[in-house]
Amino acid sequence: MILKELSEAVGVSGDEAAVRQIILQHIDEHAEDIRIDAMGNITALKRAVKPGRRPRPRVLLAAHMDEVGFMVTGIDGDGSLRFTAIGGIDDRILPALRVRVGEEGIPGVILWTPIHKNRDQATRGISSLRIDIGASSKDEVAGKVKPGDRIAFDSAYMELGSETLRGKAFDDRVGCSLLVDVLQGGPYPCDVLAAFTVQEEIGLRGAKVAAQTLKPDVAIALEGTTANDILNPTAEPDDPTVPNPTCKLGDGPVLTVMDASLIVNPRLLGFLRAVADSHSIPTQLKTSPGGGTDAGAIHRAGAGVPSAVISVPCRYIHSPAALLRRSDYAHTLALIQAVLRDLTMDVLDFDS
Repeated sequence: MILKELSEAVGVSGDEAAVRQIILQHIDEHAEDIRIDAMGNITALKRAVKPGRRPRPRVLLAAHMDEVGFMVTGIDGDGSLRFTAIGGIDDRILPALRVRVGEEGIPGVILWTPIHKNRDQATRGISSLRIDIGASSKDEVAGKVKPGDRIAFDSAYMELGSETLRGKAFDDRVGCSLLVDVLQGGPYPCDVLAAFTVQEEIGLRGAKVAAQTLKPDVAIALEGTTANDILNPTAEPDDPTVPNPTCKLGDGPVLTVMDASLIVNPRLLGFLRAVADSHSIPTQLKTSPGGGTDAGAIHRAGAGVPSAVISVPCRYIHSPAALLRRSDYAHTLALIQAVLRDLTMDVLDFDS
């Protein structure tokens, strides 16, 4: 697992170079035909160990390298920075957060007039916020920061006890870490097409190009997904007054039924569930209609690609401090590798 290294790298959408370099170092001896395309995606092939009697599909595994963050849009006369969000971020978490600005990672703090000074500001959005990097004038900022510079959460990866991990960008550095583990593992009886994609958080852009290039028979997006599971932990599981938790930490990998970008083919979803059952891997289903993944773009590429999503449940994604459980990571990796070993073209015969 290289999750710590990936989590602490900065790769806000459109500027994923630091993450790309880490991944290239770790897959260099474990795949062939490694390329960086015009979008900045990394694509690679792990060839099947040997042809078998049963036909095997070419399987695309996709994980996105980019993370949500911000961009500098201007500099005020007092040296504070105006900024905008890149990707979906809840404005309510921003005041007083620490950030890193630009290629040099200049430390800053998101500022807002204290609520006891002006309570009306509690309802305002990101346009009311600024970033303080310790400068006292616009001239003092010159040469250090410029409009267009990316801004990332300033957050360290750490272990909370023996089972829980905390860090930024688990959406989707956890998927990238899993995909590296898959390439370093094996062998597998099918060709594994790997795509570490860019710009997922702003429109699934890299995945579309990667799918059109690689032309897989089937695809699986590897993700970190929302675990909204602590709103009312004492409530009964079927209590209709409790919001859908989407998924829960510790309950195993999450199989998407549908989201805003994709409805998974029932036959393919049934296969994933059967593989999990046969290998005694716990799973849970994601039925929340919100959000989307690279599979949303991949399944519409070319003449269509049967696609699914396997995710690690994470609390507090799109924030400086997401949480996940080691057991969920291990079970997700085990499921992905079992799927690669069991998948045949028969599974994709949707007419049968």
